[in-house]
Amino acid sequence: MKKIFFLLGLLPLFGCSKAETPTPPDAKNTDPAYVAYFASYLGGDEAAYTGGKTLTTAEAVDEARDTVWASWKVANRDFAEDKLIALNPLNQTHSGRFDLTAYEPNAIMPYYYGTKGAAKPDAGWPLFVYMHGSGPKASEWSTGFSICSRFADAPSAYFIPQIPNEGSYYRWWQKAKQQAWERLLRQAYISGEIDPNRVYFFGISEGAYGSQRLASFYADYLAAAGPIAGGEPLENAPAENCANIAFSLRTGSEDLGFCRNELTQAALEEFDRLAAEHPGLYEHNIQVVPGKTHTSIDYNPTTPWMKGYTRNPWPKYFFWEDFAMDGRYRDGFYNLAVVERSDDGSARSCYEMTIDGNTVDLKVSTMTSEATERTSQWNLPLKYAKTYTPATKGKVIVYLNDKLVDLSQPVKIVVNGREAFNGMVELNTANMVNSCATFFDPERLFPAAVEVAVQ
Repeated sequence: MKKIFFLLGLLPLFGCSKAETPTPPDAKNTDPAYVAYFASYLGGDEAAYTGGKTLTTAEAVDEARDTVWASWKVANRDFAEDKLIALNPLNQTHSGRFDLTAYEPNAIMPYYYGTKGAAKPDAGWPLFVYMHGSGPKASEWSTGFSICSRFADAPSAYFIPQIPNEGSYYRWWQKAKQQAWERLLRQAYISGEIDPNRVYFFGISEGAYGSQRLASFYADYLAAAGPIAGGEPLENAPAENCANIAFSLRTGSEDLGFCRNELTQAALEEFDRLAAEHPGLYEHNIQVVPGKTHTSIDYNPTTPWMKGYTRNPWPKYFFWEDFAMDGRYRDGFYNLAVVERSDDGSARSCYEMTIDGNTVDLKVSTMTSEATERTSQWNLPLKYAKTYTPATKGKVIVYLNDKLVDLSQPVKIVVNGREAFNGMVELNTANMVNSCATFFDPERLFPAAVEVAVQ
């Protein structure tokens, strides 16, 4: 995600007063070298941090984690970009805006950002990100604010944006909007106001298409996702990536436009298949609701259902189909970072990680797919046959912490059946700094890292 930050530093500040800037974090626990590195990173320098120190005790790891995160907060505080407005009750809040013009012409994203409920939970507010449907953007945004205010999900916080442009840019998954989601998450995390393990994406109609794609693309940040009255072809939103989130999709049986009902049924069958293959994973609530149309589907059940789930930021199993969204790839997923891609653009790289005890088994493949069934109208792909071929090139970093393995014992990493590493892993602050820069996530500051080649 580092490529997103470079142009942001060149942007003027819009709609952002000093009063709206988050309270500066206490700088006394920072490390000037970390702050300088993070400032350079946010400005576009992609070089890895190499000035780390070895850590020998659990106490040292905890202290280093606090220092790295405090340094990240200071670097972000001083980075020139639009800042999130202060959290106030949603019914009293003013709107803020993000300037996204570096990635889309005339793209200014207004948003509401506020809370529901009297008291913030101890871990922070659960955050719902709502994406409105297509239509005149001002009225859709206003309607979204109204319905989100009524959902029975307090205590909660809401980020309710307006699409920046209409026409061909009316898509929530395009590059400019990816910039907005990552800026939102990065700033929400450093604010200390939001529970990083309770973030939920959802939307209606066009917002359903967007939230379904984003659920697969950003699954490692989410506790749950909940598109309503949508249905994407699964090549745009691989279900395999959703092993560790809860996924809701509710569409009416009479919602015939763009075959949304058929695509929702196909998603149900695919999630059912994956859940049967991986008991305890792929939690889902996908319904083709009898008799309901595009406009009569009930929006109310989704957010209370999602709110019942909390993210596990350190799963011991995941599958990542590394797909490009609007031509852009992620740099990593959960505890995996890509150094060198395994595909040549004609296929998709796929990574399946399973951790059993202190053995990390990583299967890396390239995948091609072919539609085996299409919708009754529009000729949209409905079902697929996927072909996986073991990858023969690439490099990845496997990040580790004590939630994933016993760091006091040797760790074995197996890549496509080949032992790529076997030994003690070094705990080093450089790993925390680099994983912080990659994921900007307070739950993923990893003290250990092993780079392995795919052969």
